[in-house]
Amino acid sequence: MAEKDPDIDRQPRTEARAARRALSLLAIAGLIALIGAIYAAGVYGRFTATQDLKRQGMTEANLKVALLRAVLERPRALPLVLSQDRDILDMLVAPDPPAIDRVNRKLESLVGGSQVSVIYVIAPSGQTIASSNWRQPDSFVGSNYAFRDYFREAMATGVAEQFALGNVSRRPGLYISRRVDGAGRSLGVVVVKMEFDRLEADWRDSGRPALVVDNRGVALITTVADWRFHTMARLPENRIATIRESLQFGDAPLTPLPFRQDDDVTGDDAEIRVDLPDGRQGSFLRLRAQAPTTPWVLEYLVSTDPVPAAARQNMLAAFALFAPLIALAAVFLERRRRIAARLTAAQAQQAALEARVEARTRDLTLARDRLEAEITGHRDTEKRLQVVQQDLVAANRLAILGQVAAGVAHEINQPVATIRAYADNARVFLDRGSLDKASGNMEAIAGLTERIGAITEDLKALARKGRGPAAAVSLGEAMDGALMLLKSRFAHRLDALILEKPEPDIRLKVDRIRLEQVLINLMQNALEAIEHTPAPRVSVRAEDRGERVAVLVEDNGPGVAPDILEQLFTPFNTSKPRGLGLGLVISKEILGDYGGDISVETGPSGSCFTILLTKDQA
Repeated sequence: MAEKDPDIDRQPRTEARAARRALSLLAIAGLIALIGAIYAAGVYGRFTATQDLKRQGMTEANLKVALLRAVLERPRALPLVLSQDRDILDMLVAPDPPAIDRVNRKLESLVGGSQVSVIYVIAPSGQTIASSNWRQPDSFVGSNYAFRDYFREAMATGVAEQFALGNVSRRPGLYISRRVDGAGRSLGVVVVKMEFDRLEADWRDSGRPALVVDNRGVALITTVADWRFHTMARLPENRIATIRESLQFGDAPLTPLPFRQDDDVTGDDAEIRVDLPDGRQGSFLRLRAQAPTTPWVLEYLVSTDPVPAAARQNMLAAFALFAPLIALAAVFLERRRRIAARLTAAQAQQAALEARVEARTRDLTLARDRLEAEITGHRDTEKRLQVVQQDLVAANRLAILGQVAAGVAHEINQPVATIRAYADNARVFLDRGSLDKASGNMEAIAGLTERIGAITEDLKALARKGRGPAAAVSLGEAMDGALMLLKSRFAHRLDALILEKPEPDIRLKVDRIRLEQVLINLMQNALEAIEHTPAPRVSVRAEDRGERVAVLVEDNGPGVAPDILEQLFTPFNTSKPRGLGLGLVISKEILGDYGGDISVETGPSGSCFTILLTKDQA
């Protein structure tokens, strides 16, 4: 019997041991990779969560700083205005009881609408002589504030600001002061005190601690009342003594806030431990933002409680991601062939997909070209439409010209007939040798020709395009010009027209011809509206409204229909069978060119159109 070759039995065992070693090494490497991934995910999760909190916190801090700035800016102008108030100046020069009472009442009325807590006036001696809280038991009147920095600095430099605790009200606030000068000397100081209770309440709604500290690190404004007048760091004893001597913060302890920071962590946004007033401890990000226009800094604390949870979530995600990968790696060799086959199929699918994408791209390119062509066509159509609209606007102007032409012809016929009569008479007088009488007839003929020239000039000016320069125009003369161009066409209705001539000195900054065009449009519309109205009436009057003048054209016609009223100033919107719907549009455009406006009030009992134009102040 032939002996069995031991190498044949040894080879499977060797291969099995090699396989077990490979699996063991794979398991060890996988475990090490899994632990490393979980640790890195935790570190990364903590980092990203901290950065997210920092970004969110800085956004909120900047918003709070913006709100603080807005709150500060509102009352800062008040001392400047009051320092120039005549009643206050007179009271400081002669502080008699009636003057003091008048100022007390004025300051009291100002406090209600200015969002400040109190306003008071201090004499050069430091004695308060008038205050908005003069009726209250804790009134500032009679108190001496010569020891306050805001008083001394204002007397020395003109302006001052100081945050302090009120020694009468015992309420903290910002004191804004300004010196009152007059008669070549300093008469006293006006002080405005603003408190921040509402601001602190608004900040408190975010649920995150916030405090504003001055350049010495003293907390002035805070969402945590127990932190007020504590310090960010321990102050030297001599500085504490100086502050207490000034009574700026009363008898506040000026001790450090309960914040602890690791010695190896630096930076404004470092993580700190805070002892909260309710006995709890918390970890917070300390964020800082400078408050513009002040030496103050906003300290904003963002809790880091979400950071560990985010780190754990990342670690669990890493475990859930890498554990299956390690398990799959164990069967990688066995599935290699299948993966290769799937890769080949995927490559074929990719090639087919690329072919479909290329075909789709060609289709989209063609569609884009068609769309660009359509867009070009739409733009050309819009340009043609604009040209048509401009032509229609010109047509409206010519339509008005045509409507008044008959009236103008009638106005011209009368002086022409008179000229003929004067010419015939002049010839007779010349034949008789009556030169004086003939000369008088010639002068009358010259006057009538000037009248005809004025009528034709108005007609030509109405037809002229473009915007004339603004000039001082008499409103009464413009009304007369519009009436002259309308009176022949509407001669049978002029009895219903009530024209209230304005004062001769009322002049408007506008082009006269364009103003007459607007008045013609409005008066013509009103006269047409009363055509079938019993007891018709149209009134035209002017109202002086300070810097502007209002011209009201009112009729008792049937009013404007609701569907027309909605788009009354839209082109081509009209209720007239032969109207273009451009008269009011052009009127609004003309008024807009000269800083004016037009409005309408209408109802079943009639309509009232009001135009507003700037009055010439020269």
